[in-house]
Amino acid sequence: MFTGIIETTGTVKHIEREGDNLHFTIQSAISEELKIDQSVSHNGVCLTVVHLKDDTHTVTAIAETLEKSNLGTLKVNSIVNLERCMQLNARLDGHIVQGHVDQVAECLYVKPLDGSWEYRFRYDRTKGNVTVEKGSVCVNGISLTVVNSIEDEFSVFIIPYTYEHTNLKEISQGQTVNLEFDIIGKYVARLMQR
Repeated sequence: MFTGIIETTGTVKHIEREGDNLHFTIQSAISEELKIDQSVSHNGVCLTVVHLKDDTHTVTAIAETLEKSNLGTLKVNSIVNLERCMQLNARLDGHIVQGHVDQVAECLYVKPLDGSWEYRFRYDRTKGNVTVEKGSVCVNGISLTVVNSIEDEFSVFIIPYTYEHTNLKEISQGQTVNLEFDIIGKYVARLMQR
């Protein structure tokens, strides 16, 4: 479980294909503190640390993960958002995030405002996911509040701290982001279908 509060960003240093899997080697400020078998959120995707060396860690994404997320679009020098799993004795500052990406969304636009940014995203509503005004959504692992929600689109507003300390500043029109919809909203939507 995660909170959607990004600890730091990392830089992709190496990508290796093995069958349908991709191994990503990431350099970050927290890599030296990680342990083998530890779960770490990478752009909102829960991945297991499989190798450590100096200030880098390596994780593996299988075909299912690559199909449902934007990890397959990463290149060497791409920036990824990182968060270690939450501790039970800590505050839950974001919302409950599983690290299980539901689908990707396309960035429709980034609009600079006076001291913040509006990001607008479109997702495939046929997959049964929904957003709710003032509800939570996880975008590339970041816990954010939904505004201007319609059937297959929503906006989020980004404060300068989030803009500077996550990879959202790298996202522009036409690029994809990972979405994890609010777990409570998913259960309610499932109940409503019955």
